[in-house]
Amino acid sequence: MFAYVARQPIFNRRQQTIGHELLFRDGECNAFPAIDANEATCRLVLENYMAIGDDLAYKGQRNFINFPHSCLVNLIPLLLPKNKVVIEILETCIPDDELFLAIKHLHQKGYMIALDDFEYDVRWQRFFRYVHIIKLDLLMLGLDNACNFVRNNRHLKVKFLAEKVETYDDFQVSLAAGFELFQGYYFSRPELLKRRKVAASELTTIQLLQAISCEPVNFTDIEMIISRDVSLSYLLLRYVNQTNRRLVDPISSFHQALVYLGEEKLRMFVGVVATAHAALDKPKALYALSLQRAKMCEILANYSPLVILKQQAFLAGMFSLLDALLDNSLAELVRLLKLQPTIQAALLHREGELGKVLNLVDAFDKADWQQVTLECYQLGLSEQQVQDSYLQAMAWAEKCAKIDNLP
Repeated sequence: MFAYVARQPIFNRRQQTIGHELLFRDGECNAFPAIDANEATCRLVLENYMAIGDDLAYKGQRNFINFPHSCLVNLIPLLLPKNKVVIEILETCIPDDELFLAIKHLHQKGYMIALDDFEYDVRWQRFFRYVHIIKLDLLMLGLDNACNFVRNNRHLKVKFLAEKVETYDDFQVSLAAGFELFQGYYFSRPELLKRRKVAASELTTIQLLQAISCEPVNFTDIEMIISRDVSLSYLLLRYVNQTNRRLVDPISSFHQALVYLGEEKLRMFVGVVATAHAALDKPKALYALSLQRAKMCEILANYSPLVILKQQAFLAGMFSLLDALLDNSLAELVRLLKLQPTIQAALLHREGELGKVLNLVDAFDKADWQQVTLECYQLGLSEQQVQDSYLQAMAWAEKCAKIDNLP
């Protein structure tokens, strides 16, 4: 299955691109589908921030994203990097006290906020001090009315953005009226982008929702659930690294990732995943094999007299098949995850003791017994220990498969 998003550039007065509005799509048709606004926003956030890196949908100074009332009052925008997005208050939002407090909080957290498709209502007056951009739809309001509104409200400390700029004349008139930002078909139509979707299984999502309902959250239980789902593991590590640019030490375990994330953002992360969940069109056996390899690497690391951290071994084993699962190069996926250098070197170049563990698992899978003997010698292991680790890992993976309803 694939994730889709359309992006439309936003320009300044010199017609330089300053960012893009991201528009939810669910297929090849470049139009907004008949879908609930909350679901659309959650899926857009999940599929274009948690699961990707600096690709086409993420480049540029800012990405403008529409948020309906429910997402705003639940502070879903806090999941996003504040220096990369503009939070658009959807025109259907009701300017009530609950929304006001949410917008004030987001403003205090350093987020840039825009009023989308704005039509004046006195109830919005108190919001203006926390808003950075007001977007006016030239087609809906009429060019003259939109321009008059800008001329009459230059005292507001906001930038005005002209939407639906369809012609050269529209641009010139709105430019003269004082608009600072512009968006519309005159400049560019929305560009449709497509990529493979990364999503957690439905049952795992339900288990996570149950776990985060506990007070306090049991991080150990959540770590166990996440470690059984390779796509969710990828999403979690990718998201943590995406939102913690100043990490001193790279992430090396799920527990560490959960601690970095914190209880509040963990709850929001799982909530978004639950709203946007979908299944990958990959054989379930590939997931089971990833789990088996992860556990086998962990057990071998535990057996070996060498100093090999079992948490790192588990991650290396699980992600060793990530390229097959996500139809992307392993080098690119490892770059996005920003794993420990030891794990990166093992996955990409089979270097270090951890690389030898992966070589041993590879050799065992291929029944290359000469290579198995060689790797055992280098790791200080017996061939019987390798056999035992395989049997234990297979039993563990089968147990997980039953829990996760894998065939």
